[in-house]
Amino acid sequence: MATETLAPVVDRFRDALARILVHEGGKVDDPRDPGGRTNKGITQRVYNAWRTKSYLPLRDVYLISDLEVEAIYRFQYWDSINGDQLPPGVGYVVLDGAVNSGPKQSAKWLQRALGFDKSQVDGMIGSVTLNATQQASDHDALIARIIDRREVFLRALKTFATFGKGWMRRIKNVKETGQAWAMGSVGPAVEYIPGAEHKASVDDAKTAPPKAPGDLAAGAGTGGTLGGGGLDQVLNQAKDQLEPFQAFGWVKGIVVGIIIFGAVLAIGGFVWRWWAMKKAAELADALDNGVPAK
Repeated sequence: MATETLAPVVDRFRDALARILVHEGGKVDDPRDPGGRTNKGITQRVYNAWRTKSYLPLRDVYLISDLEVEAIYRFQYWDSINGDQLPPGVGYVVLDGAVNSGPKQSAKWLQRALGFDKSQVDGMIGSVTLNATQQASDHDALIARIIDRREVFLRALKTFATFGKGWMRRIKNVKETGQAWAMGSVGPAVEYIPGAEHKASVDDAKTAPPKAPGDLAAGAGTGGTLGGGGLDQVLNQAKDQLEPFQAFGWVKGIVVGIIIFGAVLAIGGFVWRWWAMKKAAELADALDNGVPAK
């Protein structure tokens, strides 16, 4: 197990914050960014909530002070993940994820990396999660699994096509830094990566493909089972109406064609439905919604 040899907790927080601020950059107001108007990684919404809680008048996040930045990162993110009690390296990796995708989502990545089952993945870093993290025999490997879960999540977002390249470079640097800190070393240099500062929100998740086309093609559009309604019923009615005329060779060919077409359509419908359900399950897993038990 990695031991705490780097620095006091306060220094670890400030070291982590210094690196995250480089990744977050400065002022951002990209309409494609779900975070909206942002400065130094803090969105206008978060800043408004902070000012309201502090009984201060609201103002533009572009005017945020350095003292406010540090206070928000500590209380809104570091304390939310119990960063003081996380091992060196692990705390930084979880904090970076919390800033980019929210404390709850980042906590889920940690819990998944620890091997928690469905009932335990709640996005809250309490005593159970902290104990499991401290008892993990290899924090280097734990950090790699956290980053793996984060990548799966990022790839499940519609915004990945726009910001994915920057996000991938960011999490690579975060992984290398976290693993270095877990081993008591310094880690790679940090630099601003264009696009990496944009928020990665679960609200921008891709949508699962619909099962309806498969249900319709399989004849389950209204009846729920093959032959219960929908296209299959229409094809059966056409076949029944043509059967009295099967003495004519060409009519018999049409009937056979209808039967074959119906079978192919039904098989295709079942395949589509299976594929749609598989994709829906993969998406739910990527978003940590309905996590399969270990």
